[in-house]
Amino acid sequence: MRVLHFFKTYLPDSVGGIEQVIYQLCESGAKHGIDGQVLTLSADPTPPVVQLGHHEVHRAKLDIQFASTGFSWSVFKQFREMAAEADVVNYHFPWPFMDLVHFASAMDKPSVVTYHSDIIRQKHLLKLYRPLMNRFLASADRIVAASPNYLHTSDVLQQFQDKTRVIPYGLNKTGYPQADTERMNRWRQQLGDKFFLFVGVMRYYKGLHILLDALKDVDYPVVIVGAGPLELELHAQATALGLRNIHFLGRLGDEDKVALLQLSYAIVFPSHLRSEAFGISLLEGAMYGKPMISSEIGTGTSYINIHNETGLVVPPSNPQAFREAMRTLWDDPVRAAAMGVKAEARYRQLFTADEMGRKWMELYQELLEEKSLSYA
Repeated sequence: MRVLHFFKTYLPDSVGGIEQVIYQLCESGAKHGIDGQVLTLSADPTPPVVQLGHHEVHRAKLDIQFASTGFSWSVFKQFREMAAEADVVNYHFPWPFMDLVHFASAMDKPSVVTYHSDIIRQKHLLKLYRPLMNRFLASADRIVAASPNYLHTSDVLQQFQDKTRVIPYGLNKTGYPQADTERMNRWRQQLGDKFFLFVGVMRYYKGLHILLDALKDVDYPVVIVGAGPLELELHAQATALGLRNIHFLGRLGDEDKVALLQLSYAIVFPSHLRSEAFGISLLEGAMYGKPMISSEIGTGTSYINIHNETGLVVPPSNPQAFREAMRTLWDDPVRAAAMGVKAEARYRQLFTADEMGRKWMELYQELLEEKSLSYA
C-alpha cells in the first residue's frame, strides 16, 4: 500500500511537531507494509528527492510565502502524478494552498485529513478561507484528530464529527539516540542535576513569556532548548526580570536533547493558545518518565498530562499558578518521581509509534475497502 503525505514543510528543511508526526507516521507505517511518500515545498529543492529512513521525500520549489502559507506552481503537476500512483492521500491540515491543489487535481483516491490544529492567529484571513476550508474538509473521506480533547473543543471539527476519528500521535523511543556518559557528565557539570526543562520552538503560542514571569523572585533553575522568532525578545525579558538561573541553550542536536531530557527534574510546557494542538516535546518528556507542568487549553496537552496523575495542569496565561505548580513539584521529589512513573506508563499505553502505526493501517485499509465496494 502506498500513502502520499502532503504538507507545506518537512524534514530536513524544517523541524517541528507536525514534521515529527509525519516522520513517525511514515516510519511506523513501514513496519506495517505501508510505502509512505512525502510531498512538500522547499526554498531549495536540491536534490528533489531525499531518502529519510524508510520513506522518500519529494520536494517542489517554494515560489512565495504569505501568512504562513507556502505556494508553488510546480507542485500541481507533481501532486497529480504522485496521487495517481498512491492508494491513499493523507493531507496535513492546516495549509490553505493544499486545498486548492486538491481540487485542481480532481483526484479520486481515498483521502484522509490529519487535522493538526485550528487556525488561530489569522482570524481575518480565516473569514475568506472558511468556505474553501469547509468544502475541502467535507470532500475528505476521513478526518483524524490527535486527541478527544481537541475533537470536543474544536468548532470546526464539531461540524464533521461523523467522519472524524481520534488517533493519538505516537513516538518511537528506540529511534532516539542514546546519550553517552561523557555527554551526560558534561551537561550535569554545567547545569546541575535538578532543573526544569523546556524544549520547543520559540513561537508566540508557546507561552514562554509566562514561564519567565513565573520565575520572577524565585530561583528555580530552568533550561530552555530551542530557537525561534521570539528568541531576542525572551532574552530581553529574562534580563529585565533579573533572572539569574535561566539557561538559554539554543537549538541542540538530538543527542544533547536526550541527555537533557534524562537529566531533567520535570518538564515545563506553558503553551497558552490552541495553536498548541498536542505537544510533541511534552510527550517526549512523558516518554522519558518526567513529571510535567502544562496549561489547560482544551487540546492534546491535557490528554498527555493528566492533572495530579502525570503532573500538574494550571490555568493558561497565569504566571502565579505556574510558579506554584513548579514549587509543588520542586518541594516534593517523591511525588514528582511518582508522577514521572505514571507519565511513562501512559506513554507506553497510548502514545507509542507502533500503536499509532497500527491504528493508521486499520484506517487506510478501511478506506480502501470502502472505495472497492463503491466500484463494485
